[in-house]
Amino acid sequence: MKRLIPARLARRTIMLAAAIALAAAGCSSSSSTSTPAATSTTPGTSATSATPGTTAVSTSQCGSKPGVAATGTPIALGAIATNQPGTSFTDIPNMANAYFACVNANGGINGHPIKLYIETEQTNPAQIAADAKQLVQTDHVVGIIGNTSIIECSVDSSYWQKLGYYIIDSGIAPECYSTPNSAAVNMGPRYSSDGAVQYALAQHASKIVFDQSNVPGTGYIAAGPAALAKAANVPIVQLTENVPISDADSVAIKEVDDAGPNGAVVLNFTPPEALVILQAAQKLGLEDRVKLWGCSTPCNTDFLAASLGPKWNSKLFVNAELTPPDTTNTATMNLYKAILKQYGSAVSGGIGSFSQMGFTEAEIAVHALESITSGSYTVASVNTAFKAVSGFNTGMLCQLWTYGSYPMHIPNNADYTVTPDNGKMVTAQGCTQISSVDPQIAQYRGVAGTAPMAP
Repeated sequence: MKRLIPARLARRTIMLAAAIALAAAGCSSSSSTSTPAATSTTPGTSATSATPGTTAVSTSQCGSKPGVAATGTPIALGAIATNQPGTSFTDIPNMANAYFACVNANGGINGHPIKLYIETEQTNPAQIAADAKQLVQTDHVVGIIGNTSIIECSVDSSYWQKLGYYIIDSGIAPECYSTPNSAAVNMGPRYSSDGAVQYALAQHASKIVFDQSNVPGTGYIAAGPAALAKAANVPIVQLTENVPISDADSVAIKEVDDAGPNGAVVLNFTPPEALVILQAAQKLGLEDRVKLWGCSTPCNTDFLAASLGPKWNSKLFVNAELTPPDTTNTATMNLYKAILKQYGSAVSGGIGSFSQMGFTEAEIAVHALESITSGSYTVASVNTAFKAVSGFNTGMLCQLWTYGSYPMHIPNNADYTVTPDNGKMVTAQGCTQISSVDPQIAQYRGVAGTAPMAP
């Protein structure tokens, strides 16, 4: 049986774990923790967030009754996230938790607070299956939102389908996109890497070197960039690295030598591992030895841009699955920043793609839950509401987001490209559809069509 950790200790534990380098995997022990969401504010109070050139937004706007704490029977939701040396995705459910804490402090869902149980795992299939059963059988969750795991979709997909759960998640494994019961807010490593390679090809790179962490699923991920390069008649070299990376100098040298002066190096790592490679390249004077450097979405964070410094301005081009936060002044973006500031103490990475994903998943879940206006919050009613979300403007994605009754789900398949600019990420290319040269993108558009762009 699971033992609940006090909220203060749980936040400290998760923050420490999330600070460990976020790159690739390996199997580990079967320990996991489960922590319910905390409402870390005093009823009747709110915070505002404003930076020069932006409009202040109160966090009280996240709920229907500003300043009125929800006191009804909690709506239990669950999440499973990888958290191990070299790879941690806990920022995503932790940010969803922060959004729910804000909602709970401002009316909840028709007076009901949301309680999010977060299970962590270490790429151990037995542990992951046990986590899912823990959430269902012990915590009695009625919905799953915020799952972000290297292999969870592969392990639990049939279990969720059997029980009638429709997951709102951040996808990594193939089953996150190829099954009827998972719809992600992100494009995942394959389609995000497609976007990074697509941008490099548009800049007329004569060769692609695609390097990624050596974790389960590398072949599935590599197939997308390979298809794009083949269609463009551009050679591609596929590399993998064990993480945490121990000899970044050798990695950077190998990448640059393989790419050549008119080639592109495209990385698929989480921020700390990508950073050590890029810093090694800078130390060795290699940053200008290729036409450009690219990276999948995890590199879209101010942490990486600030750590690299101005030498990488307009040299590194990062696929951005969500709206670039530094150059966007909208009500949704400012609310995201305000919630992160007031409620996001457990979100170690701060502003960036991971916390944006958690915000967006929670935003969709709240939108769906608010549509349940009669009856109780059950597995049937909640998951019917999740599945029914259609044409929703998240304020964070290029396209309107739809779950739908499809045999597969890639609802986010258009994105931005960003580049460092003196410690911030700025837009290098606006919303661009991922190429249907990737056969899975073509298959999804064949059954679901192409979603309208967000206004």
